Amino acid sequence: MIRATPLALLASAALADPAHAQLDPVEGSCSLVSGPMVRVNVAGLSDRTGRLKVEIYPPTEADFLRDDTGLKRDRRPFRRVWMNIPASGPVAVCIRAPHAGQWAVLLTHDRDGKNKFNFWQDGAGFPSNQRLGRNRPSVRQALLNVPAQGGQITVRLQYLRGLGGFGPMDD
Repeated sequence: MIRATPLALLASAALADPAHAQLDPVEGSCSLVSGPMVRVNVAGLSDRTGRLKVEIYPPTEADFLRDDTGLKRDRRPFRRVWMNIPASGPVAVCIRAPHAGQWAVLLTHDRDGKNKFNFWQDGAGFPSNQRLGRNRPSVRQALLNVPAQGGQITVRLQYLRGLGGFGPMDD
């Protein structure tokens, strides 16, 4: 469930705290005050190595997790924000949605810094916070309604947990 938060509060929170201000200046930056913003509060980090990535996709199965090159070529809306993980304290990433409405959101923990999802090391999370297990996530697990005034959500990261597949670290 997303809680509405005034747009100005999200923008000032993202810009006031240097740990949360490391945003992509083009794709989804909250420093560009246009469009509704979502503050993604990150829970369940396995460690504080690497960096976080939040992506917003169109809310269709065909577009969800699709390569950004193809999305851009087909003029499909897409946003991405990278953030270095602070050494301590709460972690949140702010991303700007293309417009208010329903979107698919993906949060990943890129632990090795290679910008390619490493099944064995990296973590992933979605707004539903449902256990992923061994299945490819569906767009249904990633859907989020973003109000015009912006909002916030907490996403729990999941990592490979043996034969059971992906799950939260605190299971």
